[in-house]
Amino acid sequence: MNKVSKPTIIVVMPAYNAEKTLKKTYDDIPKDWVSEIILVDDVSRDKTVELSKKLGITTFVHPNNLGYGGNQKTCYWEALKRNPDIVVMIHPDYQYDASLIPELVRPIIQKRYDYMFGSRIRTRTEALAGGMPQLKYVFNRLYSLIANIILGVNFSEHMSGMRAYSRKTLKTVPFQRFSNDFIFDQQFTVSAISYGLNIGEAPIPVRYYEESSSIGLLAGAKFLSESFMVLGQYLLHKYGITKSRLFKPV
Repeated sequence: MNKVSKPTIIVVMPAYNAEKTLKKTYDDIPKDWVSEIILVDDVSRDKTVELSKKLGITTFVHPNNLGYGGNQKTCYWEALKRNPDIVVMIHPDYQYDASLIPELVRPIIQKRYDYMFGSRIRTRTEALAGGMPQLKYVFNRLYSLIANIILGVNFSEHMSGMRAYSRKTLKTVPFQRFSNDFIFDQQFTVSAISYGLNIGEAPIPVRYYEESSSIGLLAGAKFLSESFMVLGQYLLHKYGITKSRLFKPV
């Protein structure tokens, strides 16, 4: 019997002022599952870079702040240079349980899905008990309800910061055309759906801490409005009213 080769799994962390939570996130990553850990720093004002290097993480530093989406682009470009089978993106703010990476990547290894994300919303009680702000929970549910109808899916949430992609997914989805801002994740998911990629979700616990990152009210309102704009762009593209380079050509 031929021995099945171990998949190459790269973990990437888009970081900005993550000094207080980076080590806890790093310690939870199951090292026996991961080939390499990459951190891309977006001009942090704390000692994220120094700590990352001390932990032995492969560290890249932007000369200028590019934003959340711009950070992820660098993460994926650097990961793809290593010819990975799977790339896992996790925020280094300790909101997401990195010890569950095996549960996230297993369906991709088994060729059941191309793209997996961790879902924090199984029940309202659990989400709120884990510290998710009530307003954020309401916005998350509202967007998910509308997005599911428009996209023809049934995800429990669409805004997770813990995701796993097959190499095929990163080679197919034109992520380099996406925004450098927070809307990057929503563009990625909608684009992946337009390309017919199989997307699944795995339950993960909700963890909100004082040290965890969070966007402000105005930035959150902007993000939500842009999320709905992406859905509108998708519909216009799908029905041939306009064309967008973010989605699969019709």
